[in-house]
Amino acid sequence: MKLNYKRTFLVGLAFFSICAFWQIYDTVIPLILRDTFQIKDGPSGIIMAIDNILALVMLPFFGALSDKVGRRIPFIVGGTAVAVVMCVLIPLADLSRSFWLFFIALGLVLISMGVYRSPAVALMPDVTPKPLRSKANAVINLMGAVGGAFALSMIKLLTKTAAGEKVNYLPVFISVISVMLISVIILVITINEKKLKAETNMINDKLDADANNDIHASTSATGKNKKLSPAVRRSLILILASVFLWYFGYNAITTAFSKYATQEWYMAVGDASMCLLVGTIGAIASYIPIGMISSKIGRKKMILIGVAILTACFITGALLSVAVNNTVGAESIRIEAEVVPELTAQGLNAEAIDAEVFTMLGKAITSRFMIPFCILFLLVGFAWAAINVNSFPMVVEISRSGDIGKYTGLYYTFSMAAQTITPIVSGYLLQHIGYGILFPYGAVFVGLSFITMFLTKHGDSRPDLLKDKLESFDVDMD
Repeated sequence: MKLNYKRTFLVGLAFFSICAFWQIYDTVIPLILRDTFQIKDGPSGIIMAIDNILALVMLPFFGALSDKVGRRIPFIVGGTAVAVVMCVLIPLADLSRSFWLFFIALGLVLISMGVYRSPAVALMPDVTPKPLRSKANAVINLMGAVGGAFALSMIKLLTKTAAGEKVNYLPVFISVISVMLISVIILVITINEKKLKAETNMINDKLDADANNDIHASTSATGKNKKLSPAVRRSLILILASVFLWYFGYNAITTAFSKYATQEWYMAVGDASMCLLVGTIGAIASYIPIGMISSKIGRKKMILIGVAILTACFITGALLSVAVNNTVGAESIRIEAEVVPELTAQGLNAEAIDAEVFTMLGKAITSRFMIPFCILFLLVGFAWAAINVNSFPMVVEISRSGDIGKYTGLYYTFSMAAQTITPIVSGYLLQHIGYGILFPYGAVFVGLSFITMFLTKHGDSRPDLLKDKLESFDVDMD
C-alpha cells in the first residue's frame, strides 16, 4: 500500500486556497496599513496579530466541533464563501481610504478563515494512514506553497506602478479569491469524505492495535478515554514548544519582510515579493523529496536539519543587511554628488528628487544583491519545508482517529500563540530599536527550537512499522 498522491493533491486544494489568502495578507496588509493609513510599526504589529488572537480561540473550537460533527468539508465551504465576499471589500476600502470599512472587512474575513482552517488541515490525516502522513503532509504543504507562489506572482504582475503612484490591490485580491472558489468547488466534487474516513480509520485501528506502543495508556479505537503517558505528554509539550519557538522567529520575519525590504533594502514591492517567491519555489521543490527522506531517517532528524539551516539563513540575512547598508552609504554619496545636481537643475522639487534617489538606490541594491538574496531565500524555503512537513504529523501521530481535530487545534493554538505575540513584540522592536534587529530576532528564537526538538522522544515516524505492517492491508489506497 502506497500513498494515493492524486487524492492527497485534491485534499490539499483546501490548504492551497488558505495559503493563497495568507500570502497576500502577510504581504499586502502591512503595506496598506503603512502607506494608506499611515499606521506605525508598533500598532501595525497589533493589527497584524488580530488573526492570531482570533485563531487562539477559533481553531481549537472549530477543530473539536468538526470532530463532533464528523465532517470537515461543510466548514471549508462555508468559511470560503464568506471570506471571498469580504476579500473584495479590503482593496475597495484601501482605494477609498476608509479605515473602518477596511477594519470591518478584515475582521470578518479573518473570522471566516478561522472557521475552516483547522477542519481543512484535519482533512488530510482523516483520510491518510498514520505512517503515510509525512509524505501526505509534504503534498499538502506543496499545495500550500503553490498557493502562496500564485499569490506572490499576482502581486508581482499586478502591482506595477510609476514612482510615487498609489498601488491598486483590487486585481490581486480578485485573482486570489477566484482560485479559492475554484479550489473548493473541485474539492467538494472529487472527495468523498465519509467513505475515505471510514477506510482510513479501519487501517489506523489495526496499526494501533499491532504497534502495542506506549502513546496511549488507556484508549479505544475511536479515541475515547484518552490518556497520554507521562513520557509522551512530555514529548507533546516539547513538540508544541518547538512549534511556538520557530513560528515566533519565522513569522516575525515574514510578517515584516515587505516593509523591511522596501525600507532597508530599497526594494520595490514586486522585488520584495520576488524574494518570497523564490523561497516558496525552494519549498515547492523540496516538499516531496523531504517527505520521502523523512520516511527513511525520521521526522525528528529532518526537523533538526531544517531548524539548523533556517537559523543559519537568518544569521546570513543579518550579515547581508550590513553589506547592503555599506553599499547604500557609498551609492548615496555618489548620487548626491553626480545625480542630485542634475535633478535640481531640471526643476524637480525635493519630494520628487527623494523619490528618484530612492528608486536609484533600489536598482543599485537589486543589481548587486538580488542573486545572494535569492539563494538565501531558496535555502529558507527548503529549511521551512523540512520543518513544516514533519511537525504537524508529529502532533497528530499522538492522536487517535476520533480526536484528530482536537490535536490539530492544539497544534494551531501554539503556532497561533506565537504568531499573535511576535508581530507585536517585533513591531515595537523595529519601531524603537530599528529594522536591523529583525533577522537576529528570528535567528534567536528559531535556534532555541533546536533544543526543545532535540529533547523530544515521541511522535516520530516508524519506518519499520511502515514496512512490516502496511502490506498486510488489502484496502487499495492507490
